[in-house]
Amino acid sequence: MFDLTFTVDAQDTTTPLTLPIDQLVIAGWTGRDPVARDKHIAELETLGIARPASTPIYYRVSARRLTLEDEIEVCGLESSGEVEFVLIGWQGRIFVGCGSDHTDRKVESYSVTVSKQMCDKPIASVLWELEDVIGHWDRVILRSHAMIGGKRELYQEGTLDAMLPVDELIKRGFDGGRLPDACAMFGGTFAAKGGIRPASRFEFELEDPVLKRTIRHAYDVISLPVRG
Repeated sequence: MFDLTFTVDAQDTTTPLTLPIDQLVIAGWTGRDPVARDKHIAELETLGIARPASTPIYYRVSARRLTLEDEIEVCGLESSGEVEFVLIGWQGRIFVGCGSDHTDRKVESYSVTVSKQMCDKPIASVLWELEDVIGHWDRVILRSHAMIGGKRELYQEGTLDAMLPVDELIKRGFDGGRLPDACAMFGGTFAAKGGIRPASRFEFELEDPVLKRTIRHAYDVISLPVRG
């Protein structure tokens, strides 16, 4: 277990909050549309990426992969980010944040589980209370931009009505149907516009159009040489 210090944005006030983290879960295949989900699974199979054992699926990752830093180091040039909402449980409350499930795509071709463990998972330092946004959850927007070839491009964008509802996502993934204390869970993502590709910088955000606020974070990607 280790601690991360966040700022909780409660609309009219901001409060620092240090949370212990002892579990990190990456939920995959969380889309609501089963036809689109199965089509994408078939597309990935043609690229050599195995069909998931279940949908949704919950990958366990070392909790210390979660980071608030604005720079990560990766091996080679075949990794990329994915914007996702993040849920963190603590003392009966659930907080909402925004992170990037940065993943090694080369490793993903032979083991998704191992690929999830390869890279740090940047997360923004601001959280919201789930109860403040759950009433208009489906209108909340996930968005990312990537710096590719020196050009900033819109990489992902969509509203959370495309994802499984929070209650269902938690119920399927955890005994007792509740998010455990000190557990952070990434909730899934959207397809990349123009296809998955690496970037030197990744920017991501979670926008609440009803309460007119946004959680943002960005990080640089430092590629380490692969010598063999």
